Parts: sequence; C-alpha cells; structure tokens
Amino acid sequence: MTVHLEVAEGVGTIRLDRPPMNALDIATQDRLKELAEEAARRDDVRAVVLYGGAKVFAAGADIKEMRQLDHAGMVRRSGALQESFTAVARIPKPVVAAITGYALGGGCELALCADFRIAGDNAKLGQPEILLGLIPGAGGTQRLARLIGPSKAKDLIFTGRHVRADEALAIGLVDRVVPADEVYAQAHAWAAALSRGPALALRAAKESVDAGLETDLTTGLAIERTWFASLFATEDRERGMESFVKDGPGKAKFL
Repeated sequence: MTVHLEVAEGVGTIRLDRPPMNALDIATQDRLKELAEEAARRDDVRAVVLYGGAKVFAAGADIKEMRQLDHAGMVRRSGALQESFTAVARIPKPVVAAITGYALGGGCELALCADFRIAGDNAKLGQPEILLGLIPGAGGTQRLARLIGPSKAKDLIFTGRHVRADEALAIGLVDRVVPADEVYAQAHAWAAALSRGPALALRAAKESVDAGLETDLTTGLAIERTWFASLFATEDRERGMESFVKDGPGKAKFL
C-alpha cells in the first residue's frame, strides 16, 4: 500500500509511502480517500497528522501516468481526484500537515486540506502545473486563494515557482517553520494536544469555520449559532463548565 493509517494515543497518522517522491498516482489518490474516510469514522482517532516521511511530503502527481490520459479520460478521473482530497479536508477532526522537503502540485494541494501546516526549514511548496500547460486540478485554485488571498495565489499558480519555508510562512501558506528533523514530532504534539480536547466542540468549530467561508456572513452566523446551541446538549459542555466553576479555566478533562 502507498498510504498507511497508524493510530496511537488518539492521533491517526496518514502516511504517504511511495518512494522516492511520494508521487500521487491514481492508486495513491484512491487509498488516500479510503483512509481519510476511515480516520473520520474511527472513534479512536481524535486528530490527524498528514505526513510523507523525513525527506519529502509529496512532489505532485505521477506525470508519467497522467500523460497517458486524454481529455475524455481526465473528464472521467478529475472528479475522483478532487474527491480524494476533499475527503481529507472533510475529516471532522483537527488535521495538521507535517511538511518536509517538496510539497508541490498535488502535494501542496494535499497540505492545503489540513487545518494547520507545520513545515521543515527544508520545505519547498508550489503549484507548478502551469509549467506542464495545466492548472491545479485537486483544489489548488480554490483552497490556495482562500488561504493566502487571490493575488498571492495567482502569483504562485501563474509562475509555477517554488517558495521556500520562510516565504511560505510570510505569506500564510504554512503556519510554523521548524528544523526539518522536528517536523513530525511537533505536528504529532499539536495533534495530540487537541486529541485530548472536546471532540464535539472541535468538530463544531471546524465545520463552522469551513462552512462559513463558503457563504455570506449572515448565513455563516446562522451556522455558528446552530452549532453553538447544539453543544449545550453534550456531556463535554457539562464537563467543561463544571470544571471551570470548580477548578478554574483550562483544567477540564474530556473523554
């Protein structure tokens, strides 16, 4: 298998394993979707790390495989391609991308599906599809623009250039830069801390933010209001408030 799901202490690591560059061929895309959906279902997975290994996150699509597809073939395949990445974006739990080395093309698009991105100081990110006479096809034109703004997204997409970790941090493409050999440990620590939090409230927060970004402010506020009120029916809310009253803020322990 070219993608694995490893679970320990509430954290599920979705690990790309297609050396040397973790090229995202069709089999890998389909497996990624399968494991993202599994991580979403499993009660023992409360947070997720996306990881490609110590040397590279994912250098993009398998160009040799892609070259064999004509227009009709890509019309049939493009929906499944996007669905594999969307399955990651829709995991209703905190997701962090641990980025080492190259995250290009589909690799960058996969990182965009996470809620938070920790990059090694050796990371290089970009959307170089234009250099193949193409555009990003797994969400890059949409998620990148929503994350860093349309002008910066167009710069990366129009030129196909790579950005180093420091520039990626400056433009908001990644959220933290650390030494390359600390990337996974720090990403796992981020996920582990959230895995001990209130699962339903975290899901509500993620879905409120994500759904709200897709609509107008009035509708977004309605989404927030509905989730906010619904949490008053949960044990986590009772536990959190009781702990606050008895012991002060930040000491609640959630199941």
